[in-house]
Amino acid sequence: MHRSVLTSGLLIFFLSYLGFAAYLYFNQRAYLYFPTPDPGDSRGGRFTLEHDDTRLRIWYLQPGKSVAIIYFGGNAEAVEWNVPVFNRLFPGKTVYLPHYRGFGGSTGQPSEEGLFKDAVALYDHIASQHEEVWVVGRSLGSGIATYLASQRPVKRMVLVTPYDSMVALARREYPFFPVSWMLKDRYDSLAHVPRIDAETLIIIAVQDQVIPEAHSRRLAEAFPDEIVQVQELEDADHFNVDNHPGYLKYLKEFFSP
Repeated sequence: MHRSVLTSGLLIFFLSYLGFAAYLYFNQRAYLYFPTPDPGDSRGGRFTLEHDDTRLRIWYLQPGKSVAIIYFGGNAEAVEWNVPVFNRLFPGKTVYLPHYRGFGGSTGQPSEEGLFKDAVALYDHIASQHEEVWVVGRSLGSGIATYLASQRPVKRMVLVTPYDSMVALARREYPFFPVSWMLKDRYDSLAHVPRIDAETLIIIAVQDQVIPEAHSRRLAEAFPDEIVQVQELEDADHFNVDNHPGYLKYLKEFFSP
């Protein structure tokens, strides 16, 4: 009797575990990507880049400058809200702010492969118009910026609240599941570092609960000392880092001529 109850309990637990694991596997991108709506207003110039059966909506500021900066935003970030700040912060540079596929009026569905393709396509589209291309990646965008810098010539790169890999973050959130087997979009920034020679600034929000400091620091430690510098914002978290005075200060200093 007791043995039968124990066996039934274990079977229910096992089936529940498998069911939740299956749910996570088939719905994982709904937990990873949080698309923003099309802003539908005019905060600057905007153009559409068509490639890979996808139409990307891209904001641009101050066209025709010798240096271009591509900004890869965070998840659920309305990148167009950076327009006034970047206009003031980078007056002598052209700035591009792409909406990821599936975000902000861009077509398609987000995935690691797709976002990486889009980043390279945007770079290739603009590179001939500028002498140098620099990149900024925040949160989710740090993995895209890191990948791009490993594939194309990037002079300078800023990574804001970056992660070592999405697998490492997922292990922290779901320690009882084999996420290294389950995860489709791995964003393994650590693996791209050996192919990067861009001068790099990493900004860490010490109070970050979404991407804990240890993950940002692990990525920073993978870069050669001669090309990386690290700045810590002691009282900043994942969501208010861009309101911290040190954030704009470090960006401006690093990207100054």
